Amino acid sequence: MLRIAVPNKGSLAEPAAAMLHEAGYRQRKDRKELVLIDVENQVEFFYLRPRDIAVYVGLGRLDLGITGRDLLLDSGAEAEEIMKLGFAASTLRYATTPGTVSDVREFDGLTVATSFAGVVSAHLAEHGVEASVVHLDGAVETAIQLGVAEVIADVVETGTTLRNAGLSIIGEPILESESVVIRRRGDTEQEAKVRQFLRRLQGVLVARRYVMMDYDIRTELVEKAVALTPGLESPTVSPLHDQGWAAVRSMVPVQDAQRVMDELYELGARAILTTGIHAARL
Repeated sequence: MLRIAVPNKGSLAEPAAAMLHEAGYRQRKDRKELVLIDVENQVEFFYLRPRDIAVYVGLGRLDLGITGRDLLLDSGAEAEEIMKLGFAASTLRYATTPGTVSDVREFDGLTVATSFAGVVSAHLAEHGVEASVVHLDGAVETAIQLGVAEVIADVVETGTTLRNAGLSIIGEPILESESVVIRRRGDTEQEAKVRQFLRRLQGVLVARRYVMMDYDIRTELVEKAVALTPGLESPTVSPLHDQGWAAVRSMVPVQDAQRVMDELYELGARAILTTGIHAARL
């Protein structure tokens, strides 16, 4: 069986489980379950702390894992990113009390508190900065107030938590992160099953990004219509029973669907319908 690590809690857990469910895999119903065997798909899921997943995969104990890019890089494990999943996007940023330092090059001699000591230490070294790094597991934003550090490095989504703590973001992002599939570096075992797993997840990503659009259009306007809906390779165009009309079917990006429908209607298309895509293979 393919052995896959899945986050058991946090911002990665529910989106990962939802994606796996959409890809046709069984998922646990009880959060206390630590292992779930999907016999039909020949996959064994292990529900682990997101921060530990890269370690298990890097040691070769598990074939694949779903975790954050920030957690992967911070772990220093012998694992590598093989696919982006597009959820749990965030950035790792420096922050401090307004009016103190404004750039990473001013951190010499200071202490930086963070939950991502590995990534931050590497980033400081890249900039030739000699600063102390203190590892904290949580509530990093209070480190300055409590005198533990002069600067923090924390995951930022909206910045609201930092602003509420009286801190301001400084400098460029240390790292841009999102959910990823990881594998032991150089591992080629179970290659066919790994490719199948990735194809399923890719199918979910495609299904989420596109809708199927159908419409009727007069034959003399088909070329102008398909210019609005080119699809991936080419749209399907079929003649209708009434002469002079054709039916067109094409995949359209979700974010463009309403605009494209308006433009098709103005062109003369009628019976314009969109339907969701539940799975795809491209």
